[in-house]
Amino acid sequence: MNQTVIPQLRITSASISLPFYIDGLGFAVDWKHQFEPGFPVFAQITRAGQTLFLTEHTGDCQVGGAVYLLVPDVDDCYQQFTRRGIATPEQPQVTPWDTREMVVVDPDGNRLRFASDLNTDPNTDA
Repeated sequence: MNQTVIPQLRITSASISLPFYIDGLGFAVDWKHQFEPGFPVFAQITRAGQTLFLTEHTGDCQVGGAVYLLVPDVDDCYQQFTRRGIATPEQPQVTPWDTREMVVVDPDGNRLRFASDLNTDPNTDA
């Protein structure tokens, strides 16, 4: 199934946030828009089929948002992210609702929770 909702996160500096998402978390920039040089950036990024909007526009949303990303293997994400220098406030852990989760916080304080469902076989589509 194609993603039908694209979460939007407010960033205050694309020059700081984009390298965090690209180099640190492995997202790729699909496209980036500015009305003219020096104006706020609005970008679409994607990692493993999951897309986010990042915006410097103050009226779009507030800093400090949260996104819940379902991934096949949260431990693999943890290894990739820490290898790339991303500090995580917590290591992956099992939750009472049968997921394994961890949190990453971007330079603006937006929280990205990566989770794997423990009741789903990662080799099949659920």
